[in-house]
Amino acid sequence: MQTPTENPVSQRRAISRMAIPLGIIAFCAWAWWLSTQFERVPPILKRGMQPSDFPQLVLGLIIFLSIWLLFRDRSEAPERLTKMVQMTMGLLIGFVLVGEIDLFLALSLFAASLAALWGERRIWAIVLVGLIAPTAVFFLFDGIFEVRFPRGLLTNFWYE
Repeated sequence: MQTPTENPVSQRRAISRMAIPLGIIAFCAWAWWLSTQFERVPPILKRGMQPSDFPQLVLGLIIFLSIWLLFRDRSEAPERLTKMVQMTMGLLIGFVLVGEIDLFLALSLFAASLAALWGERRIWAIVLVGLIAPTAVFFLFDGIFEVRFPRGLLTNFWYE
């Protein structure tokens, strides 16, 4: 008779329970390295902060919470991801790919597609989410934070 520690299913779950926090920590380490590459500080952050300070503080908090999760969480690993979660992750991958063409376009398509995927059926609401939310984000970053979006198909019209 197998003991619970010898059960292959429980071993896979134990490994998957550790894989998520370790994956988050690896991502944070990569993002931390990226934050050391910033050259210019947005004017709103020029009050004594270096360009890398804020992202590194957030990454440090995420790393701390991931380590806490790794050692303190004793719950079982979750079951398989639902189809909705998998489709949402697919939309996120699509967002990254379209973001290479134009970030504003990617935000619009992602917001509208996500609203539709999660059950919104009123066309006018989907269109509003796809237009108003990305426009608000764009003007918040461009106008207030003075952080420019990368140039792309649509953003080239605004920045010229």
